[in-house]
Amino acid sequence: MNNPIKIAVDAMGGENSPKKIIKGIKIHYNNSNNIFYNIFGDKILIDPLIKNENLPEKNYKIFNTKNHIKDEDSPLSAAKKGKDTSMWLSIESLKNNESDAIVSAGNTGALFVIAKLNLKMIEKIDKPALSALWPNKNGMNIVLDLGANIECNEKNLVDFSLMGSALHKSLFEEEEAKVAILNIGSEEIKGNNTIKNTYQILNEKKNPLFEFKGYIEGNHIMNGDVNVIVTDGFTGNIALKTAEGTANFITSELKSAMNSSILGKLSAILNLKNLKKFKNKLDPRLYNGAILLGLDKPVIKSHGSTDEIGFANSLKVCEKIIKGNLIDKIKKNII
Repeated sequence: MNNPIKIAVDAMGGENSPKKIIKGIKIHYNNSNNIFYNIFGDKILIDPLIKNENLPEKNYKIFNTKNHIKDEDSPLSAAKKGKDTSMWLSIESLKNNESDAIVSAGNTGALFVIAKLNLKMIEKIDKPALSALWPNKNGMNIVLDLGANIECNEKNLVDFSLMGSALHKSLFEEEEAKVAILNIGSEEIKGNNTIKNTYQILNEKKNPLFEFKGYIEGNHIMNGDVNVIVTDGFTGNIALKTAEGTANFITSELKSAMNSSILGKLSAILNLKNLKKFKNKLDPRLYNGAILLGLDKPVIKSHGSTDEIGFANSLKVCEKIIKGNLIDKIKKNII
């Protein structure tokens, strides 16, 4: 039997933790095999939750610490808080090769700072990028950067193209990675100098990991013609939150319309299957698990407000990128 995949879990980060964390672990365990969880947090709180979920003792180990980083802590104060927090210890286990990846639903800024303090950057990568899954008509997009870097140069955007493609290939092995740069138009003359220079570099220097498809506008992100979308963190974060807000608005308005009259309720019953399919397509929990790319070990950020289903999906992303040899793919193809 192969050695199990070891996932370090910060059990104290995010809303309703550690309860949702342990429930999420159990959901993931039920749908996976050969996984071992290194769980960091308050043992007094975690122990009864794990016993209640009947998680086999051979599949986990609890590392006890009562100290944890709060959502309101600044990244600097979190880093100074001490090396005995659940977040720091979980990342440290990755640094010491005791875990293969780390997942946390805690403070995003703190996670970035502590990860960068403990882990090395991949050689030739200048900046890390926050990437995430984003649904399209044909499957999934990888979109990056989503907020780690406000300003980026040509080298950064080229690196993001490669790292995003490596991530897509790790998650969806049978699909070809197709890269596009997010821009205000599809013509070559559109955009600022950084974007135009990046276009020229990617168009001239072919990379075996992906096919470069040029520019993509915001209203075409979900068309499915490309599956890796590259931008700076400022633009990417605005695009992400706009999409999340739009999805929530559509879901809320549809629900309101379906419940506003007897005819609406009847229509909802008749279209129950299609409505469920539509709801799942827009359910952010099913795409939970952002990856901080550029570090030499996998660091996955779960949304702090997600529930156990969302956290289980972030663990699934973690499992896939370990099995897909994400870091090796980046190292092998970096320019």
